[in-house]
Amino acid sequence: MKSLFAVRTIKMLIVIGCLSLLSATGDFTTANEGTPEIPVPGMVTLAELGSTSCLPCKLMLPIMEELETEYKDRVAIILVDVMEHPGAAQKFDIMAIPTQIFFDADGKKVLRHVGFMEKAAIVAELEKLGIR
Repeated sequence: MKSLFAVRTIKMLIVIGCLSLLSATGDFTTANEGTPEIPVPGMVTLAELGSTSCLPCKLMLPIMEELETEYKDRVAIILVDVMEHPGAAQKFDIMAIPTQIFFDADGKKVLRHVGFMEKAAIVAELEKLGIR
């Protein structure tokens, strides 16, 4: 079991390290006081786990900001920098970033997507969860 954890951790660090070579300028929203609660109880939740040093993550940032504005009070959209919050990466078994995880209002994980995700695809998934 310890060996499997070590292998997964090493794989995650390699992936994150490789992706960090693609860095560009820009900001990624992070939670400064500990890892945020994911999922948010009683709300459909979209968690985006990425990093400020990841180009695809940075490309996702404007999409996530638009969604935060458009779905305010209907969907909890949480952005977590896994470099600042490695516990979140372990908790959700993140092997590559960005990773989007959708939860229904009961906290059940309904979709996990790895890589860049277009806004239309995210909106379609939210609609499947009853969010308009």
